[in-house]
Amino acid sequence: MRYAIIGAGLAGLTAAYEIRTLDPQATIDVFEATDRIGGKLRTVAFQDGPTDMGAEAFLAYRKDAVDFFTELGLGERIASPSGLTSLIYAQGKLHPMPLATMMGVPAESAALGDLISEDTKARIDAEPTADPIEWHVGGDVSLGKLVTERYGREVTDRLVSALLGGVYSCWADDLGIRATIPQLAESLDALAEAGEPVTLSAAVRRLLAARPKPTGKAVFGAFQGGYAELYETLAEKSGADIHIDAFVASLRSYLKDYDRVLVCTPAPTAAVLLKDVSPQAAAAAKRVDLASSIVVGMKFDSSESLPENSGVLVAADTENVRAKAFTFSSRKWPHLGARGGALVRVSFGRYGDSSMLQVDEDTLVDTALDDLFTVTGFDGRAAGLSEIYVQPWYGGLPRYDEEHGDVVTQVRAAIAEVPNVEVAGAWLDGVGVPHVIAGARAAARRLCAPET
Repeated sequence: MRYAIIGAGLAGLTAAYEIRTLDPQATIDVFEATDRIGGKLRTVAFQDGPTDMGAEAFLAYRKDAVDFFTELGLGERIASPSGLTSLIYAQGKLHPMPLATMMGVPAESAALGDLISEDTKARIDAEPTADPIEWHVGGDVSLGKLVTERYGREVTDRLVSALLGGVYSCWADDLGIRATIPQLAESLDALAEAGEPVTLSAAVRRLLAARPKPTGKAVFGAFQGGYAELYETLAEKSGADIHIDAFVASLRSYLKDYDRVLVCTPAPTAAVLLKDVSPQAAAAAKRVDLASSIVVGMKFDSSESLPENSGVLVAADTENVRAKAFTFSSRKWPHLGARGGALVRVSFGRYGDSSMLQVDEDTLVDTALDDLFTVTGFDGRAAGLSEIYVQPWYGGLPRYDEEHGDVVTQVRAAIAEVPNVEVAGAWLDGVGVPHVIAGARAAARRLCAPET
């Protein structure tokens, strides 16, 4: 059987490996439009060792992902974080990260300290007695708009957008509740189905009450040699022929030359390719917008005065800082801290705001250094900036808005009607590494299933 996979990112390479496992005699060709494999995973060669400039962690409690890494022979390469907490920068000062929230959405004001005003605290605590939400079971609405309506803008900007900005490179207003925090949507569903008043605080309170007690196990994991260990292992063990700088403009010829075709590209490219086989799937995929961002990685000779935290998230209503987040990688990951000095990643960009991607690299680095000093007091210039790497991610993440679930349903239904073609990727399966892996493996299994 001959298989063509379009895209050599995590989804494409995982699918290639899975196909090889299911069909050892298969001929597998992977076509990648850029000059490298790995997609939105990218490990670069810093002088002291490999360093991730894309995704840098995965959810370690996803047993399916950890089992998969172990199957690949990478189980012993997984590193655990230090356990240091993160901070939030708002109103010109650093605040502890509130723990009693669901992705930044609280049930009450008690845990928020001085992160928000007294008026907003009163509004949060009065929300249970406000008019119930007109909630439609199974539906979705804008996360930011609902939080603002119930709690006020401060909560949206200083908590929800700050926390989700790094995951989705979007403002909270541009994200759907069910698309990004499905547990919260399900809790709202449960209240409505039980005939109880639907309030945001009640839905969050239910979730916090059911939250498992800490087990002591790390929530996140990383690879000691960076994500290159994963994507290079997948490429090698898949036995696929990988063709880089190979832009695919149409599926027509590939469907003639191959028995099965799997599309693992970002949504806009998938929309162009799928129009050959399913105009309905293409039209749905075309509705997915992308968010751009940029990561500035900096290595300093000294770590003195860098906060003893894993990083800082910046509130969306901050006016004097352009960065959205700082990751103190050498604090967060002991295997990186062992290299000495300080390794810091500074992130810029959210959906609808790609202005920092338009400036020259020198200006970008200067802004990163200035913002780092403003937020933490750490003077990177005085500490000795020994190495810099700037990684732009144009259209790096799909926007999971309130219509995203409908898009996914329509694409899957349409592709199910097309023989010998499958689709996988972050825009369908979820932006986290475990989600992408699970989705790609499932697509490969469907593609390899005997025709009925």
